Amino acid sequence: MRFRPLLGATITAAALACLSSAPATASVRHSPSDGGTDVVHYQCESATDRQIIRVRVELTMPVDPRPGEQLVIGWRGTYVDGTQLTAPASGLTDAELYAYASISDMPGFTSATGVAPLANTDIRANEPIPLPEGTVELRSTPNSAGTATVRPAAINFGPRPTEPVIRCEVLNADSLRTYRLTIGGGTGDATSPSTTPTASSPTPTPSATGESGTPTPGGSATETGTTDDSTGTSNGDTTGTSNRVVRTPVGSVATGGGGEAGPDARLIVLGGLLLTAAGTGGLLWRRLRPRRT
Repeated sequence: MRFRPLLGATITAAALACLSSAPATASVRHSPSDGGTDVVHYQCESATDRQIIRVRVELTMPVDPRPGEQLVIGWRGTYVDGTQLTAPASGLTDAELYAYASISDMPGFTSATGVAPLANTDIRANEPIPLPEGTVELRSTPNSAGTATVRPAAINFGPRPTEPVIRCEVLNADSLRTYRLTIGGGTGDATSPSTTPTASSPTPTPSATGESGTPTPGGSATETGTTDDSTGTSNGDTTGTSNRVVRTPVGSVATGGGGEAGPDARLIVLGGLLLTAAGTGGLLWRRLRPRRT
């Protein structure tokens, strides 16, 4: 019986089995968690009058947010149904937009706040107040891992967050579209990134409801989110993306083997198999070869 062909076949099979072990990947499709509306009904009040307006608000969730790290939620608003906010009798000078998002289902993580300048800094009485054309960055810091529910909230106009000239409160909060936001080891719902320029957004003063906490350790695996494809906005409605989440193990060889084994671990396993196969084949060849007389 010839053992050299058997030894070669054994080594080849071991190499193929080891190299075929690749890190696991998963494709995740993100979409809002319910079929609510994007149109927010606002009741806006100043010192002299009250107005009802409708604003289509599109939120963009961050990818792979972590506990203890500041995250950014994109906010973009446009007037709809022929409504438009106008300046009060005193006018509006050097004012900015302060936008808020309501966050629920996670204790200590209740809101995100953003600020953006208005295109017109000197608006006279009864003149329309333009909304920022770009995306406003709403910022907040979660203090623990978990899954939160995000929806649009109030908007204010004024020179400072503590001195609003116009306050706009949401009238239809229960019927609004909500978004899932997973903190720690995951990704939230994402809409297609806006192609319009991002509005300048300095770090806002924390709101009365915003809280931040102590960082806690994240998961043991590193996740990298990449966008495979996206769809554009249709008539100002919702947008969607398809994100591909690639999970790669941390620590290279310290992975425990298996489907999550890194490249270094697979090389070590392959080397061990080759040494074992070579030793076994050599012993068999020496034991069973014909004895000379």
